[in-house]
Amino acid sequence: MDSDTAALPRIRSGSSEAAPSRASQDRIDIPEFEPNEPPSGDISLERFLDREISWLDFNARVLELAEDADLFLLERVSFLSIFASNLDEFFMVRIAGLKRRIATGLAVPSAAGLSPIEQLELLIQEARKLQERHADVFAQQIRPALAAENIHLTRWEDLDESEQGRLTTLFKEKVFPILTPLAVDPAHPFPYISGLSLNLAVVVRNPVSEKELFARLKVPDQLPRLIGIDGPRAGNVAGRVARFIPLEDVISVHLDLLFPGMEVREHHAFRVTRNEDLEVEEDDAENLLQALEKELLRRRFGPPVRLEVTTDINPSIKSLLSRELGVEDDEVYMLPAPLDLRGLSVISRIDRGDLHYPKRVPHTSRHLNESETSKAANVFAAMRRRDILLHHPYDSFSTSVQAFLEQAANDPKVQAIKQTLYRTSGDSPIVDALIDAAESGKQVLALVEIKARFDEQANISWARKLEQAGVHVVYGIVGLKTHCKLSLVVRQEGDGLRRYCHIGTGNYHPRTARYYEDLGLLTANDNVGEDLSKLFNQLSGYAPKSLFKRLLVAPRSVRSGLIERVEQEIANSKAGKPARVVIKVNSIVDESIIDSLYRASQAGVKVDVIVRGICSVRPGVPGLSENITVRSILGRFLEHSRVFAFANDDDPVVYIGSADMMHRNLDRRVEALVQICERDDISHLISLLDRYLDAETASWHLDREGNWTRRYRDDDGEPLNDIQSWLLESRIRQRMPARHS
Repeated sequence: MDSDTAALPRIRSGSSEAAPSRASQDRIDIPEFEPNEPPSGDISLERFLDREISWLDFNARVLELAEDADLFLLERVSFLSIFASNLDEFFMVRIAGLKRRIATGLAVPSAAGLSPIEQLELLIQEARKLQERHADVFAQQIRPALAAENIHLTRWEDLDESEQGRLTTLFKEKVFPILTPLAVDPAHPFPYISGLSLNLAVVVRNPVSEKELFARLKVPDQLPRLIGIDGPRAGNVAGRVARFIPLEDVISVHLDLLFPGMEVREHHAFRVTRNEDLEVEEDDAENLLQALEKELLRRRFGPPVRLEVTTDINPSIKSLLSRELGVEDDEVYMLPAPLDLRGLSVISRIDRGDLHYPKRVPHTSRHLNESETSKAANVFAAMRRRDILLHHPYDSFSTSVQAFLEQAANDPKVQAIKQTLYRTSGDSPIVDALIDAAESGKQVLALVEIKARFDEQANISWARKLEQAGVHVVYGIVGLKTHCKLSLVVRQEGDGLRRYCHIGTGNYHPRTARYYEDLGLLTANDNVGEDLSKLFNQLSGYAPKSLFKRLLVAPRSVRSGLIERVEQEIANSKAGKPARVVIKVNSIVDESIIDSLYRASQAGVKVDVIVRGICSVRPGVPGLSENITVRSILGRFLEHSRVFAFANDDDPVVYIGSADMMHRNLDRRVEALVQICERDDISHLISLLDRYLDAETASWHLDREGNWTRRYRDDDGEPLNDIQSWLLESRIRQRMPARHS
């Protein structure tokens, strides 16, 4: 498909500045299906797919990538590690949360019609299947494939004496001093086992009393999970041997040094997953920062939700662990060693170019620099010329968004910078730019979301760093997470103050910007500047009744605004006018949004959904959703952008922004969508969505039963196009040229 002609059917570029939606000014009421009354047609299935099962299906798609022998081997290893990390989070948050709601009597039936107990049993059953499949993929596919490339996960007995000697020295110098064996006897109660820690259950025998005793030994998580045997540069050249040994194996063969005078009888690895979802009662907290720090401490002591043990464990030791940890039989997972395959990330980072995706160099958007150069463009001058649509990681984050904020920090004409930060890194140039700006006397506001899941502690640390530099740090609105991705720069110019803005779909995190697919808009448009000023005033002060021109803002108007757009497509379809809806999100669960798409389908509107993760839409059901398709794309980059496109009678309306279609995003977070108004940007986004949906593009397809089918070869067995590879090549050829209708 030629990039210049890949237009979305029945959608063409429209006016440069569409009139503001009524939904952007106030909330509207949109009719919904009654919960117990299905829409017209003979529909025997529930309207919605189960959210949690859909999440497991998403992780199964990740596992399919690890199983794909056509992918680069070390990328398959990376997908195995990602799967393990994802499943950990599923147990820590989703399983743990459901168990907590059941225990407190607050659980309600799922949208798919399952009772809480039925849902929990199904989730545990499906998660167990996936975890066992994951272990089998490593043992039967990945491990032999690594060995064929001279990359080995080896055992102690397979090493020669000199290699064992080197590892013994390493153990004595760097491992032994930080190990703490904890005995279990009448004087020593069973120790607390921290969540996700890898441990050894050790049985020793006192040769004098002949009594067997139990001890627990934690494998230090501050040390590398896998130890390289052949030096730091091993494996960086094809054919060179790279061997690794699990840290717990090195510890195991030296247990006699930890229990001198005792006879080590047996040892077994085990791992516990705990409830690590946060609960902070903000209304009762005088200081949210202090409340969150206290909750982070409590998180370490959440109840167990999963116990992983190796398949060779002594049944009596398994029973002891289950009893002491308080886990039921269905919460015990017996798996082949090694446990915790997140550690495979060490292997996935081996410098073997032939086993990785080809290296790439991000390019600067042509609207910032007409010719490729390492010198940063004058971002303010470029923004005055036109809106600049960015597509990361294909467009460089460092020469666009990062350069924008760094230039703002160093520009004496800049008076103020306002910035939301949901996730970033402590050594981020974004944080450094805000500090530089504050220290140079500029007014700097940083709205830090310290409740970003699993990044809370890091966010607290650099929030305090910002405060110490003189940045005004606020933590948003009580009861809401601030998830929108916004920057506002106020600059003194000849004709007065001018506002420069960035609105994105992804976090201000330079490292993740290298492998997260995201969109962003740099603009000096007066309407957007006015909108952002109002929104920041809402977030830092009191301005609950603000009206917006080009923004939809949750929790007030994202849901109602998008539903209003869908209703307009329905009206257009009934009037015989061009009508279509295309949505690209990470997740879509919200029943009101989905029901509006069902209504559109019944009115003859073609609806396409591109979703990376969770999807409760049930497509292709006669009388309900026969005009809806659902696709999913996973690959080298994490598909993270959110795009909403409406045909609007051949005058298309397109939004990008931070919101997924989930209750938490639409009701419990501050989210922002911005309407795209440049003609060629609208055309480009529509063309991009079309390529995602093209029959020649590799993707997963969802059917009415909730089954995902991967389609990555055509009828002749030839591979379909990988859209991410195509976009990389397109950037090399064109560097996102302007498009014209």
